[in-house]
Amino acid sequence: MLNMSTPATPTASFQWSDFDYQMMALALRMAKKGQYTARPNPMVGSVLTQGNQIVGEGWHQKSGRAHAEVNALEMAGDLAKGATCYVTLEPCAHTGKTGPCAQALAEAGVTKVISAMRDPNPLVAGKGFDILQKAGIEVEYGLLEQQAMALNPGFISAMQRKRPWVTCKLAMSLDGRTALADGSSKWITGAAARADVQKLRARQDAIITGIGTVLADNPSLNIRMEDTAPELDDWFERVSKLGFEQPARVLLDRLGLAARDSKIFNAGGEVYWFTDKPLDISESHIQIKKSSDDLEGLLYALNSCGMNNVLIEAGHKLAGEFLQAGLIDELVIYQAPKLMGDQGKGLFELNIESMSDVHNLKLTDLTQIGSDIRLTLQLS
Repeated sequence: MLNMSTPATPTASFQWSDFDYQMMALALRMAKKGQYTARPNPMVGSVLTQGNQIVGEGWHQKSGRAHAEVNALEMAGDLAKGATCYVTLEPCAHTGKTGPCAQALAEAGVTKVISAMRDPNPLVAGKGFDILQKAGIEVEYGLLEQQAMALNPGFISAMQRKRPWVTCKLAMSLDGRTALADGSSKWITGAAARADVQKLRARQDAIITGIGTVLADNPSLNIRMEDTAPELDDWFERVSKLGFEQPARVLLDRLGLAARDSKIFNAGGEVYWFTDKPLDISESHIQIKKSSDDLEGLLYALNSCGMNNVLIEAGHKLAGEFLQAGLIDELVIYQAPKLMGDQGKGLFELNIESMSDVHNLKLTDLTQIGSDIRLTLQLS
């Protein structure tokens, strides 16, 4: 499980006003604008104020582009001098594709920074605050901390566990079936739910599937418009303008059975083909990877490729293997008001012999999507 708390502040407890809470809530809403394009970077939002007036707002749009604080500073201009900065994550202290935000805030003359949370990277945490404090800037943190952490579980997972946050998506009937006995499953859910799945995919760094699914369904596993609600066209156009990129696909195919003309290889974006079979691949977007001995090793490998959030879209066998290994963090289940009978396939293939082996789940969200229901659950 993730450690969703930060070290205790070294000074007295901070006292925040209603205005402080309102500004951090606004910064969190700004941060969420990057949910489809900031990856693999965390979503971050920032607000600059003079007194009770907002003078700058910003959010991190895409890796390699300006961070939230810099965008807020640009909007504020000269009004940044003497301002208070609200930011959802500790300002960075290092130079990567962009310069350190902590230094930019100091140079702009900001006098106070309130951060929702510290950077969870143990090699970085506190260094941004240190730069600010050495520049004479007052620093506070912990305001709406849990809400800020909930925005970026994958980033926190990568820092703390060295593996991505793993979500498993499934569709089932009211009686818990994912397919008929002959494997038929199109379509269990309606168009609105299928459109919602596209948005779920768009938030991922990668989508994991197994060779069984590829051979049975030949899925593309990309963000696509067909068979979805019409309003998705406008959404896709908006996120494309922000620099949206297709999530990578990860294929677990130890024996190398996938045909090269399978849709998964020809739907845009990177493909990571985990196999033990020697393959001669000329396509630059297909990377051949040695099959991991276990699923946890696979997740470590994906983390080393810069993936913080991954989505499993696979059959009940592979999904069951991930669940049995304790490697699923979250389930997103779309349930349709249909009955498919007791001969259909279940959600997971699990070896459960007693109540002590039962997997306990925590329901975190229940939303009606068209005629279907979306349940979000975390493993407890």
